[in-house]
Amino acid sequence: MFRIEISKKVFYNSLWIKIKYFESGEKVKLENDLGKDNIKKLVLKLAIPSMVAQFVSVLYSVVDRIYIGNISGIGEMALAGIGICAPILTLISAFATWIGIGGAPLMSIKLGEKDNEGAKKILANCFMMLLVISFIITILTLIFKEKLLFYFGASQRTYPYAEDYFTIYLLGTVFVLMTIGLNQFILCQGFAKVAMKSVILGAIVNIVLDPIFIFGFNLDVKGAAIATVISQICSCIYVLRFLLGKKVPIGISFKGYSKEIMLRVLKIGISPFLIIALDNLMIIAVNTVLQKYGGLERGDMLLACTAIIQSFMLIVTMPLGGITTGTQAILGYNYGARNSKRVLEAEKYICILSIIFVTIMFAIAYTMPRQFARIFTSNKDYIEMTARGIKIYTMGLLGMAIQYVVVDGFTGMGEVKLAMPLSMFRKIIFFASVFMIPRFFDVTNVFYAEPISDIISASVTSIVYLMTIKKILHKRETSGMRDTELEFAKSQID
Repeated sequence: MFRIEISKKVFYNSLWIKIKYFESGEKVKLENDLGKDNIKKLVLKLAIPSMVAQFVSVLYSVVDRIYIGNISGIGEMALAGIGICAPILTLISAFATWIGIGGAPLMSIKLGEKDNEGAKKILANCFMMLLVISFIITILTLIFKEKLLFYFGASQRTYPYAEDYFTIYLLGTVFVLMTIGLNQFILCQGFAKVAMKSVILGAIVNIVLDPIFIFGFNLDVKGAAIATVISQICSCIYVLRFLLGKKVPIGISFKGYSKEIMLRVLKIGISPFLIIALDNLMIIAVNTVLQKYGGLERGDMLLACTAIIQSFMLIVTMPLGGITTGTQAILGYNYGARNSKRVLEAEKYICILSIIFVTIMFAIAYTMPRQFARIFTSNKDYIEMTARGIKIYTMGLLGMAIQYVVVDGFTGMGEVKLAMPLSMFRKIIFFASVFMIPRFFDVTNVFYAEPISDIISASVTSIVYLMTIKKILHKRETSGMRDTELEFAKSQID
């Protein structure tokens, strides 16, 4: 049975350190020395770019919603329609994460072992998987789109807008999945700036084209979808051009397909896929409950407000995730090097940075929620409802920061057996709250499901972390001692 643990040291060195491999096998100077550089500076150097990149990626959805919400006469209903589409489309893009994060570690291990042919085979298999999955998803979702949209919260009034956006967006599924999935293979070869540029390129194109297609050509929701697809095509071309060019050590090839490799990729990538998928199912659950208990008039209004609230939450969660995942390199490398002191020091600074960020966002949420809502709509009732929702949703931001730091920290150290249950526990609390609250209180109180899940899960996660972290690090250190003893004994026998 395949086990990543066998090559943990190689994995941490090759996946996270920026090393450019040339055909000669020589390495250039490391951008960051994860084992020796000052921890505080190291956290900032890795966290800030990752946070900025995640913020830029948020612009895709937020900019679309801003322009759509300001379409004269139909803005609110169109916004509600887009709010229904958003989690379904993100759920689809999670398949790219499955393949990308599933294949990139395998490729990194091969690069660390100087097995360039093996690395090429992994990329070739992942490219083919992304291509096939893209076409299968496109066909299936186009066939069942009406049932999907109505099942996940669309009403007779919002369906036309959701259907227009959804149909056009689906036609660009292959470009979305290719960009997201293949960017992982650019990152694992050390070209972080190239991966970031592909995201920024798409965001800029989308921002420029949105007003042209929506207002200039009077295409409304269809125009927003067309602009988004074109921006995704641009990002995809940029990524493919790089991976098919000569500047990258391991590029896309069209041979070496293997069922065994594909199964390994699927096995490794299943955990992050499930986490992302369930995050979006949580949003879908909220939309469904709001529509069911809110009724036709109130339900559509609540869906439109929720779309704006989710836009604000994306501005919080995506950069926060950038901080905690961007710094996994430090934790993973030093855990692999059995340097417990640096692991704990890094966790401290990652936690401090995360808390500072969510504190700033909490202050914005409580001082400027109406100003944020006005970017999307001028309807006073919608603005008031959205402002209230933003305040409720952000009540547990401190807990969310702790949850992200601990879960992503465990993941960075390869302790998925702890990270996955803690992540799932938060989702269970959220789902339970979403479906129970409307049975006893007004449907608008569903917004409290977010802070309830954040606070409870953070409390449990903190206790688990304090009880286990020293044991985990001690176990890693003592395993290193055993390895040294075995090597010494072997040398004596030889």
